[in-house]
Amino acid sequence: MTLAVMACQRAPVEPAFQYSSDASSRTGLTALPDGVLLGNEAGAVVRLDREGQPVWTSRLGREVAVAPALAGDSVIVGTVVGELACLSLGDGKERWRLGGEPPVLTPPVVDDAGRTVFLVAPDGAVHALAVDSGQARWKRPAPKGAAQAPAKSLEPQVSVAPALRAAPVVLEGVLVVPLESGLWALDAESGEPRWSKPVTDVVGLDSERDTVFVATRPGRVLALSVKDGSTRWEQRFADGVTGPPARALGALWMGAGPSSLVGLSTSEGREVARVALPSPLVGRVQVGLEDLLLVPTSGREGRLVALKAPGWTPAFTVRADTPLRTRPVVRGPLVFVLGLDGRVLAWRLRVPPPA
Repeated sequence: MTLAVMACQRAPVEPAFQYSSDASSRTGLTALPDGVLLGNEAGAVVRLDREGQPVWTSRLGREVAVAPALAGDSVIVGTVVGELACLSLGDGKERWRLGGEPPVLTPPVVDDAGRTVFLVAPDGAVHALAVDSGQARWKRPAPKGAAQAPAKSLEPQVSVAPALRAAPVVLEGVLVVPLESGLWALDAESGEPRWSKPVTDVVGLDSERDTVFVATRPGRVLALSVKDGSTRWEQRFADGVTGPPARALGALWMGAGPSSLVGLSTSEGREVARVALPSPLVGRVQVGLEDLLLVPTSGREGRLVALKAPGWTPAFTVRADTPLRTRPVVRGPLVFVLGLDGRVLAWRLRVPPPA
């Protein structure tokens, strides 16, 4: 397949490479200083360098459905049948593996020190494991009355089962977990409950300093204090939210129905931008070349739309010929995307000439 670039003037991007992982993927890309990591439905975990060359491949045998987590020089990765492995970032060799765990359908997250990995089971229980050994630090069952309904996919157009859940965030020593029954905040060190809030159908979380941003599929967006869960501001979208929030270029961005990109002020929730997209945004935006907002869209053509700050006018559009449903990764002038078909595509951005 070819990577098509559409622009009126000299192309501001050029194809760098494409790499096929030989199976469909919905994990998204884990950013590394010199490349990316990904998993696929065949159970492969692949590390690519900046040139798109595989540094190593580790085969776990069953689907890896969520992004591998980076913890220092280790990679934590889980499968849909409940195997959890720690791999060496350098060569992909296995350091430890646990079997008989709950299916890994929520992205694992690691604390700032890189010592503890947190996993959310399908029933809402939360596990904290030591990164270096896999030993349990603590386990907290889901709160009473929080029996989990069948998971709602973050990617509604994907007919692949089982469905995935929004990732928790770790902030100021607090782990904030989205459950079907609402948000649940735990002390990251001990697992003791800190607060809860009845915010349901969460599409995704982001955070900044002492604030957690929450977006829900029906269209409710909140900024909460991580200390006690109190609401700092709230915004609502009548057409719902299609993708998780992401902070970029001074605003909080997310997909809004039916096919729009909306930017909110992080301090007060006021709408500061709205841009029509060729198809819904179900992933997160990313920044490229300092003032470009890179927006992956989920239609069949998989268009990556670049908007130029501060006016958010289109700079260029790249067509990938596969749906883009996860966040791009930017390394210098290179932008990497993961297509639903399991291909990693990369383009080299050119600095535009002065206006």
